[in-house]
Amino acid sequence: MIVGGSAAGLAAAETLRREGYDGTLTLIGDEPHPPYDRPPLSKQVLAGQWDADRPRLRTPADLDALGLDLRLGVAAAGLDTAGRTVRLADGTSVAYDGLVVATGVRPRRLPGEGAHVLRTLDDALALRGRLAAGRHLVVVGAGFLGAEAAAVARGLGARVTLLEPAPVPLAHAVGEAVGRVLSRAHLEHGVDLRTGVTVVEAGADGVRLADGTVVEADEVLVAAGSLPNTEWLDGSGLTVEDGVVCDAYCRAAPGVYAAGDVARWHNPLFGVAMRIEHRTNAAEQGMAAARNLLRPGASKPFAPVPYFWSDQYDMKIQAYGYLRGHDEVSVADGDLSSGRFLAVYRTGDHVSGALAVGMPPKAIRSWRQAITTRTPWRDAMGAVSVN
Repeated sequence: MIVGGSAAGLAAAETLRREGYDGTLTLIGDEPHPPYDRPPLSKQVLAGQWDADRPRLRTPADLDALGLDLRLGVAAAGLDTAGRTVRLADGTSVAYDGLVVATGVRPRRLPGEGAHVLRTLDDALALRGRLAAGRHLVVVGAGFLGAEAAAVARGLGARVTLLEPAPVPLAHAVGEAVGRVLSRAHLEHGVDLRTGVTVVEAGADGVRLADGTVVEADEVLVAAGSLPNTEWLDGSGLTVEDGVVCDAYCRAAPGVYAAGDVARWHNPLFGVAMRIEHRTNAAEQGMAAARNLLRPGASKPFAPVPYFWSDQYDMKIQAYGYLRGHDEVSVADGDLSSGRFLAVYRTGDHVSGALAVGMPPKAIRSWRQAITTRTPWRDAMGAVSVN
């Protein structure tokens, strides 16, 4: 059984079939829609470039070919690991021999009513219907999701105010220097970017800041992070700490594995526990969890080099590795002032990540190998001219 009907869950289902499992395969999803891709929601779907059907990950015929017991529009409500059953919100229970938990995350909300969030297809369509030239959108949170939505809204002619509690957006992830470059793009496109401000309430027509200031708006989008969907696992015996805690094989308990945004696993390549909310990781981890569930005696550690991308205005941002907690960042190609560069990250004595803005894909791919092989920083940076 797979609980979670998005990228990780679908990848797990397809892998089980591809690897020869021909038994009953139940896929449970809390949304009424068949599996779809989430990254386009804050880009092409929100911009009106794609219709509601285009983000679908598979055609109805493809899903039928998997022979799934597909249960959409019903959430999991409880897990009994001893009895190997999952209780659903409609009161029914489904037995399993093996389980993949892929329930993802949900948006963090703020006090107040009427503000938008952006996680599901329905969320994107609801916000899209409210954006137009001359309207004022306030975005709470200047992370990648909030930044993408702000860029789309500006492209549609809306006035945008972007509110961020940190002094430099994304500095905790990419470093202050790179964070300033990404911030500059919003300022250059007319966004009213305000940093170091805390929003305490968000409603349909504006937000209230910690200092009492009210910022009025036609629409408000809260993009202030996310929370793993783990409440249904209360009392299950699984360890839950910012996600479902797993070992290096994505195993959370005997016969129970986790994958995607909800999984917190030990990545042996970096030697740390991590929970990654990236589309590529969801698919790769769904496949890894399915293989290890199917053949536990031949399990392989899941040790990927995380990858993510973001499109904002005319900027194409790509990154490999684990950038959080880095000790140093150096520009290996281009320069920050031009907005076209490749930055390389050091954690300890090794290359831990690389991020490119406005560079050809091959420029950053060459650094993936350095991350994979844990190349010493001195060796890697000695081969390039560092600005």
